[in-house]
Amino acid sequence: MNIVVLDGYTLNPGDLSWDGLSALGAVTVYDRTPADRIVERALDADIVLTNKTPLAADVLDKLPCLRYIGVLATGYNIVDTEAAKRRGVPVTNIPTYGTHSVAQFVFAMLLELCNRVGRHDEAVKAGEWTSSADFCFTKAPLIELSGKTIGLIGLGKIGSQTARIARAMDMRVLAVGSGRSTPRPADGVEWVDLETLLKESDVVSLHCPLTPDTANLINRQRIALMKPTALLINTSRGALIAEQDLADALNERAIAGAALDVLSVEPPEASNPLLSARNCIVTPHIAWATREARARLMDTAVANVQSFLQGQTVNAVNG
Repeated sequence: MNIVVLDGYTLNPGDLSWDGLSALGAVTVYDRTPADRIVERALDADIVLTNKTPLAADVLDKLPCLRYIGVLATGYNIVDTEAAKRRGVPVTNIPTYGTHSVAQFVFAMLLELCNRVGRHDEAVKAGEWTSSADFCFTKAPLIELSGKTIGLIGLGKIGSQTARIARAMDMRVLAVGSGRSTPRPADGVEWVDLETLLKESDVVSLHCPLTPDTANLINRQRIALMKPTALLINTSRGALIAEQDLADALNERAIAGAALDVLSVEPPEASNPLLSARNCIVTPHIAWATREARARLMDTAVANVQSFLQGQTVNAVNG
């Protein structure tokens, strides 16, 4: 098998190994592939692995040897799965590898909004404590999460793990289904409708997929339902949020703050309004990227290819 990895750097910047994949065929790994070189690099490939490099229908039509596409992520919208299906080419993804890492990151962002550890560290090292008239000082209001309500939009594996952490912090947990499945019993979780969740939550955290129904789910009208003290967290997909609407709400103090690990376009344009919005933390899509999570991703990607070669495709997303 001729195996080509089009954009391997984010998965493996050098601290993992491609040896498991190399045992299955001749492997060529590119750190990144610009759009105008996709066909050239994948032309002779039987197997193509991609994370964010797009494989549109017109590209697939130019790859005569292609037998399999592996997406090195959970989301697979960068591949025209229907065009691949018409070609008889299975497309697989990597489910559940980042559950614990992403849920942990939700609380890293939330706790930064609540405690501003980084801001206080910077203030101390700038000399503000040594010159303080008091034994302590604060640079921002501090927020205790115990007794607060967190609303989870989507309660899949990551949402469920987030709920467990929230319960351990003595938070009330509300949830609304993502639309992919029927709400099911969950310990300590109250199922409500979206309007109730937005009105009653002190923290809203997004854990749903991006679909035509969820695009711009958080918009001006829905933000207006939220408490002015509410915080919004997004570690799912950037386009779930109408970004100008959120920026306006933050700047107008309609809600208290936001923390976002994803934006609608990545990397973002410098003009993205959330990059300069009041009390808005933005991180570069790294919730998934612990070494532990990436190692699980790599292992599953290799297992997916191995299963395909054995005639038993697993984790297929296009039937």
